[in-house]
Amino acid sequence: MRSENVLEFVAKQLVDHPDDVRIEAEEDDREVVLNLHVHDEDLGKVIGKRGRTAKAIRTLVKAAGSLDDENITVEIVD
Repeated sequence: MRSENVLEFVAKQLVDHPDDVRIEAEEDDREVVLNLHVHDEDLGKVIGKRGRTAKAIRTLVKAAGSLDDENITVEIVD
């Protein structure tokens, strides 16, 4: 899945603990939800000020998913 690869790549570039980046995909008939798990210390880096980084990540992943005709949602799990 292209969108999952994009999410993993971007998240690993942002964090200090790239080995702790984990993605779980949940699919149903309407959409795919990608749950992003990061180290506790990296949560602020992934979310960013006022959620701007998280919004940018969601936009990138949604664009990658649209190339595969998938509706993608990214959830950042703490």
